[in-house]
Amino acid sequence: MTHAEYKWLVLSVIFATFAYISRARRWILLIRPLGYNPTFKNTFNAMMTGYLANMALPRIGELTRCIALGKKEKIPSGQLFGTVIIERTIDMLSLLLITFVMLLIKGKMLASFLEKNALEPFTKKIDATFGSAWILWIILLAAVLLFSYLIYVFRKSLKKIRFFAKMFDISKGVITGLKTITSVKNKGEFLFHTVFIWINYALMSWIVVFTLESTSHLTFGDGILLLVIGGLAMSAPVQSGLGAFHFIISRGLSVLYGVSLEDGLVYALLSHESQLIYGAVLGFIAFYLLVKKDRIKLSQDGQNQDSLDLP
Repeated sequence: MTHAEYKWLVLSVIFATFAYISRARRWILLIRPLGYNPTFKNTFNAMMTGYLANMALPRIGELTRCIALGKKEKIPSGQLFGTVIIERTIDMLSLLLITFVMLLIKGKMLASFLEKNALEPFTKKIDATFGSAWILWIILLAAVLLFSYLIYVFRKSLKKIRFFAKMFDISKGVITGLKTITSVKNKGEFLFHTVFIWINYALMSWIVVFTLESTSHLTFGDGILLLVIGGLAMSAPVQSGLGAFHFIISRGLSVLYGVSLEDGLVYALLSHESQLIYGAVLGFIAFYLLVKKDRIKLSQDGQNQDSLDLP
């Protein structure tokens, strides 16, 4: 790492910034069909606050950003959560499409690598955690279906209970948010941002290869392959892909390109930690900007109230 060319990391975070900006704009396009038009600043800050929360608990950031933007822009958080589900579904389909294309290009070598280093470890982890007693899974699924059916049958009675009434309202909001994908007006712009986001993801993954002599020969196509491998690792249920990203990237570079595991790990550290630190800094700033004005407003309201209380 002492011989790495760190200047390339600056370009990497610039491409990440472009992706963040584009994601915030795309989220606004999904929110508008709900009848709200949040400001770009609040949308961006809420999104980055969510990314910061993901560093504490996996996927908690999706809920955090909905609550943050909902309170700031007076939008029901349940409806916002529906738009986030749509957004994440589109991202997953995009990654699967890119993976399929790379499988066509790289063929059996990539398929074999993914099977041995992603699918098999995942399957073994599931078996080790839950066991292979499928009858228990069938019973659990049946219980969930029965519970859902009973809620549906007795929904009118349950709505009289405050807790269930709140749950029904949230579910209704989520369903409303899910419907926004069919009502997006600027579909061309939405598609542009989706493509633009993944291009910048590929660029920010690829540009880091120039930090090391052992990886500097890799092409942009190889950068897309690293994006696919890293994207699968980032979907693991751990904070910001910690560990999973480093494991699969270092082995991917070793198996697919003959890069030593040590150099592969250095690439993973530089790529992942530069984005992690940058995201954390942006997240803290975004969170501060979200609450700053509210504090000032509360302070002013308190002063006004004090002045009214004076004789």
